[in-house]
Amino acid sequence: MFTDRGVKIDATYQLNTGGNTDFLNMLDHHRLGSKKVSKTEAVQSTLNEPLPPDQIHIGPSDYVPWQQDNKVCFLRIEGRGFGGVPLNLELRLSVEDSPNSGGVAIDAIRCCKVARERGVGGPLRSISAYAMKHPPQQIPDEEARAQVEQFIAGVIAR
Repeated sequence: MFTDRGVKIDATYQLNTGGNTDFLNMLDHHRLGSKKVSKTEAVQSTLNEPLPPDQIHIGPSDYVPWQQDNKVCFLRIEGRGFGGVPLNLELRLSVEDSPNSGGVAIDAIRCCKVARERGVGGPLRSISAYAMKHPPQQIPDEEARAQVEQFIAGVIAR
């Protein structure tokens, strides 16, 4: 939305807290590497110009046991609008973590079933780009969604 309105994004962070086993496991910082990379790449792929590494932080923050399966995401985007006027957005999202991606998983499974019925093998680029954080090929969400609809309609192969 910032990009559509001509805002130049300068920096962003996403900090997540939760109390489930996923967050507990991430207390071991050796387990964070791939998760941080995939989350950061997913965000960078939505930007016209990727941010320098020191201007973006995406990843889990901490384990908060009493949150249980509730994940809380704190998001901040800093940018400049018309005439270089500073613009900052802060957002807090709270969601029950485990079932949160259930619909996305079902959509991906349905696309796999369609591919199987059509004898299509290999990665399904459209649904992977639309549903996954770290797909084989990053595609902007609007384009990926259109490609998923075209795949379902039989217009494109994958």
